[in-house]
Amino acid sequence: MTFEEFLPQYLDAHADRRTQVVHALGTASALALVTAAAVRRKPQLFAAALVAGYLPAWLSHFVIEGNTPKTFAYPLFSLRGDFVMAYKLVRGELPAT
Repeated sequence: MTFEEFLPQYLDAHADRRTQVVHALGTASALALVTAAAVRRKPQLFAAALVAGYLPAWLSHFVIEGNTPKTFAYPLFSLRGDFVMAYKLVRGELPAT
């Protein structure tokens, strides 16, 4: 499967605006923590970045969407999909549901 084939499925699994926002905030928080970890040379912040990025996102799948995160089957495509989805969300290119 290519990323281009994966992306429509990924976006379908994130149809609810609340899930999209939770993912975007989690991704932004994780990026901030990774940056802080690198700048401050505190490796434990990398672990915090994983928690900040994944825990809210996974919970949104179970609580809001009622589906299983694509991360379990396609971890790298899912990470890339998070960035694409966040970009589209900020630009207003995602359908509002």
